[in-house]
Order: sequence, then structure tokens, then C-alpha cells
Amino acid sequence: MTTYKLPLPKDFEGKLNGKNTHLITLTNRAGMQIALTDYGARLVSALVPDKNGDLIDVVLGFNGIQEYLQAKQYYHGATVGRFCNRIANGKFAIDGKEYTLAQNNGSNCLHGGVDGFHNRVWDRQVSFNKQVDFYYVSPDGEEGFPGELKTTISYELSNENEIIIKYRATTNAPTVLNLTNHAYFNLNGEGNGDTLNHEVTILSDEFLPLNENQIPTGDIYPVEGTAFDFRQPKLLATDINSPEEQIQIANGYDHSFINKQPISEPIAKTFSKESGIELQVFTTEPSLHLYSGNFLDEDQGKSGKKYLRYGGLCFESQHYPDSPNQEKFPSVRLNPGEVFESETRYKFCIKKS
Repeated sequence: MTTYKLPLPKDFEGKLNGKNTHLITLTNRAGMQIALTDYGARLVSALVPDKNGDLIDVVLGFNGIQEYLQAKQYYHGATVGRFCNRIANGKFAIDGKEYTLAQNNGSNCLHGGVDGFHNRVWDRQVSFNKQVDFYYVSPDGEEGFPGELKTTISYELSNENEIIIKYRATTNAPTVLNLTNHAYFNLNGEGNGDTLNHEVTILSDEFLPLNENQIPTGDIYPVEGTAFDFRQPKLLATDINSPEEQIQIANGYDHSFINKQPISEPIAKTFSKESGIELQVFTTEPSLHLYSGNFLDEDQGKSGKKYLRYGGLCFESQHYPDSPNQEKFPSVRLNPGEVFESETRYKFCIKKS
């Protein structure tokens, strides 16, 4: 059995782009522990009690800043912005003025560009080892986005084993914004095989179909009768190799589900019979993006094990992909004088199989 422990702070202490980097740990009364770093305002680790009372790390990641910098997959645990997911052709317009972004995913701009929020060192403030606030001021024109954007990401570890993430942002010029967290979860334990044995529930009747460039077509499809129907619990393995066109386009799941749940009710759940741990996802965002780790097959993680394809599940709460180019989608525009606020909760509990 793997013995899991938090990474060492010394491996995160250094200087990157002229700013100091750190590891911050939070612990609650239930014994759960999480680790975060100001590099990418990211979640590094989450030690959660399993059905035997042992702490296992359920978040994929690495043991130090250099390992994150050298990883083939950039987004482990990171805050993703200014615009998470994809913007078609790396272009959008505001009030008739076109803005050009990096094309770092074929012709698309993905997750804010090459040097998006995941690649920045954030300022930080820790409160009583219970909460950490990360701050970043993105200058006008950074990665092609207009307006100076001031962003705060708050992580709190509650005594109910919830990781509560709150987002807040303001701008001095009209801009677009879409923020999420890109943690990969494996409830068998980080590095412990793949997640095909995870039972997944998504309480959504509709999803966004994609074109061949993985950009939403603008349509909204019912999940009924498709591989995207998770309204009743089913194993991830059930339909992940379905011949359906939408699965083939993305090499698995990489799709947004329409969220109509209040934050008091989970939009999604996933459960590992192996560990007995269930993860519940709550959010104020209008969609939940399920990514099944379709390209996780190159990096070696914290416990020294190579990550496998489907080795982690992302539940990315967000607005719809490519929203700046699709008028029918909920607006992602942020104007001066407005405050963007959003909340997502990842809650862990033991479920009897």
C-alpha cells in the first residue's frame, strides 16, 4: 500500500519570474490536509480519509516547482484563466474591436494562452491555516486580452472536508473572463492506476456538442440515449470508448454539461469503491466540464508512479467554451464597475458501496 504524505515546502521555495514561490498547507479538525502553491494558484495535494481511516492523496501533481515546470501536462491543479477552455481561432471581438490571442491548441486559444494564469506566480495571504487568498493583477494586453484584470482566488478547507474555492475579479476596461480549477482527481489514490472504475453521476439533462476542432457547435443536445447520460451513476469505463462521434472527436470525455443546480445541490459526484471515497461537486457556474484525462500518459507524479491515460478526472466549473464568439451562450463579458464572483466546492465523504 502506498503511504501518502504532503510534498515538502522546501521543494516549492524558490524564485520564478522575479517572484518567490511557496507551498501552503491547510488542515481541518477532521484530519484532512491540502497543499497549495502560489505558482498558478494551484491545488497540489489533498489528503482525504478513506474507508479504512487512512489518508490518501486524491489529487494528481508533483513534488516541487521544477517538476511542474518540466511536466508535459501544464494545468495540474491550476487556476486557469483569463479564459479557461477554448476560444475558436484565438480571436473574439468586443464592441466591434477584434482581439487576437495565442493559438496553443491547434487553431484555438486554450486555457488563457501560453502564459495564462497557470504560469504566473500569485501573491498570497494565509488566514489561521484555514484559508489562503491568492492575488494577481493581469495587465492590459496580457496574452492578448483587454483591460487590467484584478483577480482573487480563495481556497478554504472546511471541517466538513470541503475545498471551497471562491473567485472574484474586476477590470478597468471591457473584457472577457472564464475561470476554473483544473485539478485531476483519482479517488483510488494519486498514481494508483486509472479512474475507469470510478462511478460518475452528473445531474444534467443537456451537454454541448463539439465540432472537429473541439469548439461547441452552438447547439445544446439532450444527454438521453447518448454516452453523455450520467443522470444515473455509471462507471466511467462504460461508454468512454463509445463509437459515438462526440466521444471520438475528443478521445473520451472533454465536454461541458449544462448546470441548473443551485449551489446547495451537487451537480456531479464520483465514487471509488476501492477507497470508499465519494467526491461531490457544487458550483454557481452555468456548466460543468468533464475531462477524463485523455492525454495523461507522459508524466511521473508525486508518488513516483507514471500517470496513465484516464488517470485523473477533472470537474471544471465554468461558463461555456468559446462564449465570446457565441451570442446564444451566457455572457462572459466583464465591464468596469462590475464584480465577477463565483464559487465551487469539492466535498469528500465516505460512501458505503
